[in-house]
Formats: sequence, C-alpha cells, structure tokens
Amino acid sequence: MDWIAQSPVLLVAALAVFVPGTVALWLIGLRGLALLATAPLLTVAMSGASAVLFGFVGIPWNLASWAIPMIVLAFIVWTIGRVLTLRQRHEPATLRRWVLPSMILIGVVISLWRLSSYISDPAGISQTNDAVFHMNAVRFILETADASSLHVSAVVGGGSFYPAAWHALSSLVVMATGSSIPIAANMLTLVIGGIVWPLGITWLTRALTGSDAVAGFAAILSSSLQTFPLLMFQWGVLFPNALSTAMIPAGVALMFTQWGRHGEEARWRTVLRTGLLGLVVVAALSLSQPAALLPWAAIVLVWLSARLIQNPPGGSRLRSWLLVVGLWALLAAVWIFLSRGTSGSHWPPFRGKLEVFLDVLLNGQLRIPFAFGVSVLMLIGLVVSWRSPRLRWFVFAWLGVSALYVLVAAVGAPLVRENILGAWYSDPYRLAALAPITAIPLAAVGFNALLDLGRAMIRRRSGHSAQRATDTVVLGVAILTLFMITLVIVRPVAMPAFLEGTFDRESRYIAVEDSYLSPDERELLEALPDLVEPGARVLGNPSAGSGFGYMLSGVDVYPRTWSKPRSESWEVLAERLRDGANDPSVCAALDAYSDPGYVLDFGLGEQAPGRFTMPGMTDFAGQPGFQKVAEVGDASLWRITACAR
Repeated sequence: MDWIAQSPVLLVAALAVFVPGTVALWLIGLRGLALLATAPLLTVAMSGASAVLFGFVGIPWNLASWAIPMIVLAFIVWTIGRVLTLRQRHEPATLRRWVLPSMILIGVVISLWRLSSYISDPAGISQTNDAVFHMNAVRFILETADASSLHVSAVVGGGSFYPAAWHALSSLVVMATGSSIPIAANMLTLVIGGIVWPLGITWLTRALTGSDAVAGFAAILSSSLQTFPLLMFQWGVLFPNALSTAMIPAGVALMFTQWGRHGEEARWRTVLRTGLLGLVVVAALSLSQPAALLPWAAIVLVWLSARLIQNPPGGSRLRSWLLVVGLWALLAAVWIFLSRGTSGSHWPPFRGKLEVFLDVLLNGQLRIPFAFGVSVLMLIGLVVSWRSPRLRWFVFAWLGVSALYVLVAAVGAPLVRENILGAWYSDPYRLAALAPITAIPLAAVGFNALLDLGRAMIRRRSGHSAQRATDTVVLGVAILTLFMITLVIVRPVAMPAFLEGTFDRESRYIAVEDSYLSPDERELLEALPDLVEPGARVLGNPSAGSGFGYMLSGVDVYPRTWSKPRSESWEVLAERLRDGANDPSVCAALDAYSDPGYVLDFGLGEQAPGRFTMPGMTDFAGQPGFQKVAEVGDASLWRITACAR
C-alpha cells in the first residue's frame, strides 16, 4: 500500500524524464520504440544544459524556468528537422502490433518489481556513503535554486564540475509533488532502472537484429542480471552512474540506426544528422556521468569500424583503414584524458586469471552467483552472432566490455588502472554494470535461436507445416516470463562485498538499530528544525549517520558528506570535543568551523571503508559545557556551551 500511495510521484518522475524528449523527437519524425527509448537522452541533455546556463546567468531553477527551455528547445529541434529533413524511415514490424508492446510491458513490470522489492520502503534511504552526498546535493538545489553541474559541488564546499543531471531531475520531482527527497529519489530509481533501461535495451536489440521477437525477449530479460540495474542501487549508491548506464543502449542504437538513411546523394545530411544526435548523447552522458561516454563511444566505433572496413566509402580501403585508426586514436586520447582527470584508482584487483574469465562467461562478476540460465543463452547468442555478418561486430563489442571487467578484476598494473580504468576509479562495481549492455541482447539472440531450432525439430518430426511466428513468440514469452518470475522470487540479490568475499545480510535500504542511519537517528534529524534556531550549525560524526541531517531537515548539519574534513581543527574535534570545557584547543577548533552551537551524539562511529570513529563526538552526558536538547532512543542533540562568548 505504501508503494501504491506513492504512484503519483512515480508518474510525475516518469513524465519529467520522458515528456520533453518525446515531444521534441516526435516533432522531427521519430515514432514508436525509437521515440520512447531516445526521449530520456534528449530530456537529460536539455535539462542538464539548461541548469548550467541558468546557473551562469543567475536564473533560478524551478518548474517554470525548466519548462520554458524545454518548449523553446522543442521548437528548435522541430525547426532543424524541417530544414534538414531529419526524419526517421520506419522499420517494418515483424510481428503483430500488440506483441512487442506486451513484451516490453512484461519486462518493465518485472524490472519495477525487482527494484521495489529490494528498496522495500518507498521512503527508504540507502545506507551507503555516496547517498549522503547525492541527497544533500538535491537539498542544496532546492534551497539555492541552482542545479548547475558547475555549482552543485558547493554543497560540500567544492567548486569544480560535478555531473548533476540526476540531482536536477530529482529536485524537479520534489518541487512538483511536495514529496520528500528520499521518496523522489526512489521513484526516479524505478523510472531509470524499470523503464529507461528496458526500453533502451529493447531498442538496441531491435536495431541490432531487425526482429521484434528478439527485441521483446531482450525486454523480458532486461533485469535478469544483477549487475545492472540493481547493482548500481546497491553499491555506492551510484544514482548518476545508473542514469548514464541506463541511457547507453539507446545512445548506441541512435547512432547506427540514423546512419545512411538518405542514400549516397544525401550523405552530408547523414553526417550532419548523426553529428547532431551524437552531440545530444554526449551532452546527456556528460551531464549524468561522463565515464559512460567511453563505453558508448567504443561500442559505436566497433560498429562504425566494421561498416567502414566492409563497405569502404568511395571504394578506398586504405582511406577506410586510416579513418578507423584515426577515430580509435582520438578515442584513446579522450579515454586517457577522462581517466587521468579523476582522483585515480581506488580499488585493487581481487580475482585470479582463470576465475575472472569464468566470471565473464557465466555472468558472475564480483563473485555474484553464476547466472547459468542467462549465460547459456548469451553463449549461444555469441555463436549465432559470429556466424551472422549483420551481428558479428557485436561480438567484438561484448569482448571489449568484458575486457574492462577482466582488467579491473585481475590486473594491478598502475598504468592500466590509472589510464584505462581511472574514469571509473578502478571500481569493479561500475565496470561490472556495463556487462548487461551486450549480454542481454546476446541472450535474446540465443533464446530466439533455440526457439527456431525447437520449431524446426517439431516440424521435421511431425511433418506438419511450420507453426505461425506469432504463436512461437507467444510460447517464448511464456517461457521467459516464467523464468524471470522464478528468478525474482528464488534467486538472492544480496550485494556482494568483493574484497571480503561476503554478501549483505539484507537490503541496504532497510534501517535497523545498528544501521548507518538508524530509525531513531532519522527521527531526530527530521525534528531538527523545531529544535534549533534558524541558521544554526550542528556538528556530527558523518560516519554515524549525521551526514544525512542536511537533506532530512534543511538545517546546516556539518559535514554534509560521508567523509570527514581533512584539517587539524577537525581532528581536534573528532578526538576531544567532549573535553571542550577543559581544553582550549577545542574552542579554537570550533571557531574554525563557524562556532557551531550544537552537536549530535550518534555514537562512536565505525571502522569501515569511508567510515571513521570519533570518540570526541559521543558520551556527552555529565560533561561540563554541554546541555542535552533532545533525545530519541540512543540518539541525542546537545547544545555546546563550553565556548560560550
């Protein structure tokens, strides 16, 4: 019932993601699956770019200011389409019109079911480090009316570029519905993983194979692998990565379906059209998470290289090879630039050489239990694709995506981890999430091949005429749907801790007394506006959950991120704040942080990756210089009087 009650918020989130892009692309002739799958790319590109422009000129970010450029940009897109005749040539349907939409609907429902089952509570908060920053950034946008990717890092005192498309969209959902930030984030999660991803992977498969049946099988299988979309909402939590990865399939399909539509006599239109659409994809991925540009560009280049080599323009094979080498060299330069532009490699290799190949072949990345059913279909799909001139290039795309995981899991050379894997911080979770982009279409190809084989065997043995194609597909839909229902019900989806070789006991969205943010701590944080005066600063140990305070209350709870400040003054507070009445260095340290008047006692904290113990920020009872203001269970708020002036 809680999820049903939040369905209006889910609807608003879906409309925000799909409507602007759908309207603009419809005006230039896109229809059907291509229209729906591509719409989020254009919406994200337009929204993110508008937010940057508004931040630059000082226009407040709100629903009205967001809607105006969406309308203007739709008109611009329509004008470009009229002038350049950038219109889609519709692919003929290979099944009855209702079959593919029904298969997509099944895939969407199963994806939504799997994600909502993991999240459990529509108002739940991911008990992870990155969730602190992402949700506080949404609060920052709501309070400053600035969603620019150039400014959002100011929430933690930064001043550099940070991709904020996800945060901008989340803030719009909050503004439009009045819901809390956690609810808006969870509904957007369902839209990204449960709608954007299935549509994108379906269209990629449709564009790849030309078959509605294979595309529909991909839709049903879209959430069959834990590595995406589920893993991105377990680990991190990586909201921006999830948004960018979900858009990669549609971004790939958009490129190779638009090439060569108007024939040789209109090649300039082809290049111009593809270039403009490529800019849309680049903008969308850059403003959501730039690392996604690399696999997107690499997969597109694999396809383009195969096309140029097989069909040299002007008949010149040498020119084709020079162009292919030049494009790959350009991608290599961009790849190294993005990799070197991050904070570097953060994670070590953890898997043996033989083990990592089994991980790839059986889709058991990060020690996730092998996905035997989907993997068998994928391996069959690899064989079928290799034997098909139309699909052979996609085998190389799968090899490339798989190679990234092999490198991050088993190769420790600094040259590799910093120059090839640095864009993902050498994080195996982020790279494992790329695997379904190629694995799911291949599994759909494999399943379709098995269906065709079974159909042929029955025909040979019975001597009857072939079964109708639609009837065979309906049988396949029934088999895959039963498979997916069994998978969701029976197969565990625990998040793997790859270094420790363990798995989470439960969903990271479930809050209990020993959680990062316990129910008592959340209740106290939500009550802060009634407990402190406006403008007051409240200190807390972010490793004990206080980092969520700004998001939940709007009060200046410091720090606003999961990590502790790197300064001598903070170390003094972390170790000796409770002794402030007798230690003059504490008052000097408090002054360095704007003389906060309150401190939260959420316990000692913990020793874990990205977490810290702070003995100076707990056990204030009986200490001179501190007065208890409020208490909920073991969580308490204290007024700091030790340094009263």
